[in-house]
Amino acid sequence: MGIGKGTLAREIMKHSKYIAIDTDDIIESMTNRKIKDIFANDGEKYFRDLEKDIALWLQNSVKNTLISTGGGFYKVKNLNKIGTVVLLDSPFEAIIKRIKEHPNAAKKLKKRPLLQDLKKAKELYKQRRPEYLKVADIVLDVTDKSAHQCAKELLKKVKKHG
Repeated sequence: MGIGKGTLAREIMKHSKYIAIDTDDIIESMTNRKIKDIFANDGEKYFRDLEKDIALWLQNSVKNTLISTGGGFYKVKNLNKIGTVVLLDSPFEAIIKRIKEHPNAAKKLKKRPLLQDLKKAKELYKQRRPEYLKVADIVLDVTDKSAHQCAKELLKKVKKHG
Protein backbone atom coordinates (compact mmCIF):
# COMPACT_ATOMS: atom_id res chain seq x y z
CA MET A 1 0.00 0.00 0.00
CA GLY A 2 1.36 3.38 -1.00
CA ILE A 3 4.68 2.12 -2.31
CA GLY A 4 4.29 3.85 -5.68
CA LYS A 5 3.01 1.09 -7.97
CA GLY A 6 0.94 3.46 -10.08
CA THR A 7 3.68 6.07 -10.33
CA LEU A 8 6.19 3.44 -11.40
CA ALA A 9 3.78 1.90 -13.90
CA ARG A 10 3.23 5.30 -15.56
CA GLU A 11 7.00 5.83 -15.73
CA ILE A 12 7.59 2.41 -17.29
CA MET A 13 4.93 3.10 -19.92
CA LYS A 14 6.90 6.19 -20.99
CA HIS A 15 10.00 4.06 -21.67
CA SER A 16 8.61 0.78 -22.97
CA LYS A 17 5.91 -0.92 -25.02
CA TYR A 18 3.97 -1.95 -21.92
CA ILE A 19 0.55 -0.68 -20.94
CA ALA A 20 -0.60 -0.72 -17.33
CA ILE A 21 -3.76 -1.56 -15.45
CA ASP A 22 -4.59 -1.54 -11.75
CA THR A 23 -6.72 -4.23 -10.11
CA ASP A 24 -8.23 -1.78 -7.63
CA ASP A 25 -9.26 0.52 -10.50
CA ILE A 26 -10.85 -2.45 -12.29
CA ILE A 27 -12.79 -3.41 -9.15
CA GLU A 28 -13.97 0.18 -8.68
CA SER A 29 -15.12 0.33 -12.31
CA MET A 30 -16.74 -3.09 -12.14
CA THR A 31 -18.71 -2.28 -8.96
CA ASN A 32 -19.10 1.47 -9.52
CA ARG A 33 -17.87 1.93 -5.93
CA LYS A 34 -14.71 3.08 -4.20
CA ILE A 35 -12.55 0.46 -2.48
CA LYS A 36 -13.04 2.16 0.89
CA ASP A 37 -16.83 1.89 0.43
CA ILE A 38 -16.58 -1.80 -0.47
CA PHE A 39 -14.54 -2.44 2.69
CA ALA A 40 -16.91 -0.34 4.83
CA ASN A 41 -20.15 -1.83 3.50
CA ASP A 42 -19.28 -5.39 2.50
CA GLY A 43 -16.03 -6.16 4.30
CA GLU A 44 -12.62 -7.43 3.32
CA LYS A 45 -13.76 -10.96 2.44
CA TYR A 46 -16.13 -9.63 -0.24
CA PHE A 47 -13.31 -7.48 -1.63
CA ARG A 48 -10.93 -10.47 -1.72
CA ASP A 49 -13.56 -12.47 -3.63
CA LEU A 50 -13.67 -9.67 -6.21
CA GLU A 51 -9.88 -9.90 -6.48
CA LYS A 52 -10.14 -13.63 -7.18
CA ASP A 53 -12.56 -12.91 -10.04
CA ILE A 54 -10.18 -10.30 -11.45
CA ALA A 55 -7.23 -12.72 -11.15
CA LEU A 56 -9.03 -15.31 -13.29
CA TRP A 57 -9.85 -12.69 -15.90
CA LEU A 58 -6.23 -11.49 -15.92
CA GLN A 59 -4.91 -15.03 -16.37
CA ASN A 60 -7.20 -15.73 -19.31
CA SER A 61 -7.39 -12.35 -21.02
CA VAL A 62 -4.39 -10.10 -20.37
CA LYS A 63 -0.87 -10.41 -21.78
CA ASN A 64 2.20 -8.11 -21.96
CA THR A 65 0.72 -5.72 -19.43
CA LEU A 66 1.91 -4.21 -16.16
CA ILE A 67 -0.62 -5.08 -13.50
CA SER A 68 -0.57 -3.10 -10.28
CA THR A 69 -2.34 -4.94 -7.50
CA GLY A 70 -3.63 -4.21 -4.05
CA GLY A 71 -1.73 -5.33 -0.97
CA GLY A 72 -3.63 -8.60 -0.47
CA PHE A 73 -3.64 -9.72 -4.09
CA TYR A 74 -0.63 -11.98 -3.47
CA LYS A 75 -3.04 -14.52 -1.98
CA VAL A 76 -4.85 -15.33 -5.23
CA LYS A 77 -4.22 -18.97 -6.12
CA ASN A 78 -3.33 -18.35 -9.77
CA LEU A 79 -0.85 -15.49 -9.23
CA ASN A 80 2.07 -17.34 -10.85
CA LYS A 81 -0.07 -18.09 -13.92
CA ILE A 82 -0.80 -14.41 -14.53
CA GLY A 83 2.81 -13.38 -15.14
CA THR A 84 6.09 -12.31 -13.57
CA VAL A 85 5.51 -11.14 -10.01
CA VAL A 86 7.45 -8.03 -9.00
CA LEU A 87 7.69 -6.88 -5.40
CA LEU A 88 8.39 -3.20 -4.91
CA ASP A 89 10.15 -3.27 -1.56
CA SER A 90 10.77 -0.57 1.03
CA PRO A 91 10.71 -0.31 4.83
CA PHE A 92 7.31 0.56 6.31
CA GLU A 93 8.55 3.88 7.67
CA ALA A 94 9.83 4.91 4.22
CA ILE A 95 6.46 4.09 2.65
CA ILE A 96 4.59 6.20 5.20
CA LYS A 97 7.09 9.03 4.79
CA ARG A 98 6.61 8.89 1.01
CA ILE A 99 2.84 9.12 1.36
CA LYS A 100 2.98 11.95 3.93
CA GLU A 101 5.35 13.98 1.75
CA HIS A 102 3.08 13.70 -1.29
CA PRO A 103 1.20 16.91 -2.20
CA ASN A 104 -2.12 15.04 -1.83
CA ALA A 105 -1.10 13.19 1.35
CA ALA A 106 -4.43 13.53 3.15
CA LYS A 107 -6.35 12.20 0.13
CA LYS A 108 -3.88 9.33 -0.38
CA LEU A 109 -4.19 8.23 3.26
CA LYS A 110 -7.98 8.59 3.26
CA LYS A 111 -8.47 6.34 0.23
CA ARG A 112 -6.50 3.47 1.82
CA PRO A 113 -8.74 1.80 4.40
CA LEU A 114 -5.95 -0.39 5.77
CA LEU A 115 -3.74 2.66 6.49
CA GLN A 116 -6.25 4.37 8.78
CA ASP A 117 -4.58 2.87 11.85
CA LEU A 118 -0.81 3.05 11.36
CA LYS A 119 -0.07 0.63 14.19
CA LYS A 120 -2.30 -2.02 12.58
CA ALA A 121 -0.89 -1.16 9.16
CA LYS A 122 2.65 -1.76 10.41
CA GLU A 123 1.63 -5.14 11.82
CA LEU A 124 0.03 -6.00 8.48
CA TYR A 125 3.24 -4.98 6.71
CA LYS A 126 5.30 -7.21 9.02
CA GLN A 127 2.91 -10.09 8.40
CA ARG A 128 2.71 -9.69 4.63
CA ARG A 129 6.30 -8.84 3.67
CA PRO A 130 7.66 -12.40 4.13
CA GLU A 131 4.70 -13.68 2.10
CA TYR A 132 5.40 -11.14 -0.66
CA LEU A 133 9.03 -12.28 -0.76
CA LYS A 134 7.91 -15.90 -1.20
CA VAL A 135 5.77 -15.18 -4.28
CA ALA A 136 8.00 -12.55 -5.94
CA ASP A 137 9.98 -13.45 -9.04
CA ILE A 138 11.74 -10.06 -8.88
CA VAL A 139 12.34 -7.81 -5.86
CA LEU A 140 13.06 -4.13 -6.47
CA ASP A 141 14.11 -1.87 -3.60
CA VAL A 142 12.44 1.49 -4.29
CA THR A 143 13.56 3.29 -1.13
CA ASP A 144 14.61 6.88 -1.84
CA LYS A 145 14.74 6.28 -5.61
CA SER A 146 13.00 8.25 -8.32
CA ALA A 147 10.34 6.64 -10.48
CA HIS A 148 12.68 7.02 -13.45
CA GLN A 149 15.51 5.20 -11.67
CA CYS A 150 13.17 2.42 -10.51
CA ALA A 151 11.73 2.04 -14.03
CA LYS A 152 15.20 1.62 -15.54
CA GLU A 153 16.18 -0.95 -12.91
CA LEU A 154 12.96 -2.89 -13.22
CA LEU A 155 13.02 -3.05 -17.02
CA LYS A 156 16.57 -4.48 -16.83
CA LYS A 157 15.49 -7.08 -14.25
CA VAL A 158 12.43 -8.09 -16.25
CA LYS A 159 14.55 -8.50 -19.39
CA LYS A 160 17.01 -10.73 -17.50
CA HIS A 161 14.18 -12.75 -15.96
CA GLY A 162 12.87 -13.57 -19.42
